[in-house]
Amino acid sequence: MLLCKLIVSSTLKLSLRLLEKQKCGGVLEFQRCHSINRLESAYQAIRDKCDSKKLPKDVEIKAVFACNELDLKEVKVYGFDYDYTLACYKPSMDYLLYNLGRQTLIEQFKYPKAIGELHYKPGFAIRGLHYDIEKGILLKLDSFLQIQFGSVYRGLTPLSNEEVLQVYKNRIIPIAYVEARTELEQDAYTKMVQLADLFSVPEMTLLCNVADYFERNHIDFHPEILFRDVKNSFRNSHPVMHKIVEQNVSEYIKHSEDLRLFFNRLVAADKKLFLVTNSPYRFVNKGMAMLIGNDWKDYFDVIIVQARKPRFFTEKSRPIRVFDEQSGTHVWDRVMKLEKGKIYYEGTVKQLQDMTGWRGHQVLYFGDHPYSDLADVTLEHGWRTGAIINELTHEIETLNRTDFKQNANWLQMLTQLIEEHQDCEDPNEQRVLAKWMQERDHIRNEIKFVFNEQFGSVFRTYHNPTYFSRRLFRFADIYTSNITNLLNYSVNHTFYPRRGVMPHEYSSYFV
Repeated sequence: MLLCKLIVSSTLKLSLRLLEKQKCGGVLEFQRCHSINRLESAYQAIRDKCDSKKLPKDVEIKAVFACNELDLKEVKVYGFDYDYTLACYKPSMDYLLYNLGRQTLIEQFKYPKAIGELHYKPGFAIRGLHYDIEKGILLKLDSFLQIQFGSVYRGLTPLSNEEVLQVYKNRIIPIAYVEARTELEQDAYTKMVQLADLFSVPEMTLLCNVADYFERNHIDFHPEILFRDVKNSFRNSHPVMHKIVEQNVSEYIKHSEDLRLFFNRLVAADKKLFLVTNSPYRFVNKGMAMLIGNDWKDYFDVIIVQARKPRFFTEKSRPIRVFDEQSGTHVWDRVMKLEKGKIYYEGTVKQLQDMTGWRGHQVLYFGDHPYSDLADVTLEHGWRTGAIINELTHEIETLNRTDFKQNANWLQMLTQLIEEHQDCEDPNEQRVLAKWMQERDHIRNEIKFVFNEQFGSVFRTYHNPTYFSRRLFRFADIYTSNITNLLNYSVNHTFYPRRGVMPHEYSSYFV
C-alpha cells in the first residue's frame, strides 16, 4: 500500500511539473517563469527597499585618493609640474586660448572670417575624449575601448547609435587605431588622439565649432587638415597667451592661500623640492610670484623650464642649459651640477637623477597629464606619482547630490532585478521587462547628464571606467583635485587603496 501511495504521489508531482513547464513556454528552469503580477510585486518590493535605503555619506571634496599604497615617510623629494598643478587657471583661460586660436586660424591659415562669430561653448567638451583625425569625430571610449553611445559627435551634432555603427562597423575600436604599438611610434601619425590635459578642451571646442560651420554651409573640408590647422593655431597662440597672462596674472590664475603654507611644511620636514615644466621662465615667474611671493625660487632646489615633456623623460642625450634671467637667453656653459637659485632649460631626467642622486621611490612627482607627466617616470624610473585633476571638484560635488545618490542606488537595484528576471519567455512578461529596460536607460542618461550634458563624467561611462580613468589609475599612485589638499595629511601619512570588488567577489562574505 505504501509503495502504491509513493508511486501515485510521484506521478502527480511529475504531472504538475510538466503542466507548469507547458505554461512557461517550455523553459527548462520553469521556476524563472513569473506571472506579470509576480514581476510587478518584485519590482515594488525592490522599489520600497531602495526608498528605505540609507544614502551613502558624502565624499570629501578635498580628499586624496589612492590607486596604490604610498608611504610618504619614504618620500624625500617632491617634484611638481606648473600648469594645472601649482597654477590652476580660471575659466577665462579657456576663453583666451579659444579666441587666440580662432584669430590665428583666420589671420595665419586664412580661414573664413565668418568663423570669428563662432564663440566658445563652455562645458561642451571634457578631458579624456578621443578625436578621430580621419573621420572628424569626437567620442568617448571606456577602459575596454568601447564607444559610449550617446557621446559621439561630428562637429556639434550628436551621432545616433546607428550612425556610429555605420561609421565604425563595431562598437569596439581596435587597439591599433588608438594606441601606438611601440615606443618608436609615439610621435608618429595615429588615427586617434586623446584630450589628456585641460588645455585641449578649448582646442577641441574650436575644432568642433569650425567643423560644424563647414557642415552647415556645405563647405568641403578634409578632417585631418582641419585638425592639424587647429592644433598648430593653438601651438602658435601659446606665446601670445603667455604675454597676456604675464600682464594680468590674477585675471587668469586662481589665488591660493595655502600653497606657500604647503611648501613651508615640506621644507620644515627637510624635503627637497624641484620644478619641471614646459612653460617659459617669465610666464612661470609671474605666476609663482602671485601664488607664493617673489621669493618663490628659494623653496626649490632645482628649477627646470621649457623641459619639453614628455621628451624630458624619454630622451637620453639632450644637454641641460642655464637660463640667464637678466638677458632672458640660454648660455652655452657646460652644466656639471645643478645649483639652487639657478634656472635651467631643457635637459633630461637622466641628467637630473645623475646630478642629484634623486631616484626611485624616494621621488614623488605631481602633474596633471597622465602621459607626459606621470607615465614614463612611473614605468621607466620607478618614481611615485600624484595626479592633480581639477575636475574632481565638480565630479565629487555631483556625486554628493541627493538626486544623484538616489538615482545611482535605484540603477544598481533595478539592474539586479532585470538580471534576475530576464529569462522568462512569455510575451507579456517580456513587455514588463522591456519597460524596466527603458527605465534603466532613462536613469543612466540622467546620471550622465548631471556631469556633462554631452559626454558625462570624466571618470566613467554608463558602467565602466573611461579610457582616461584606466590610464590615470595605472600611472598615478594618488590623485586629488588640488595640490594643497595634501595639507590635510601629515608628511608621514600612508595612503592605502581601498579593496575593490571584482565581479566574482560581488556576493562573497568578505565584500
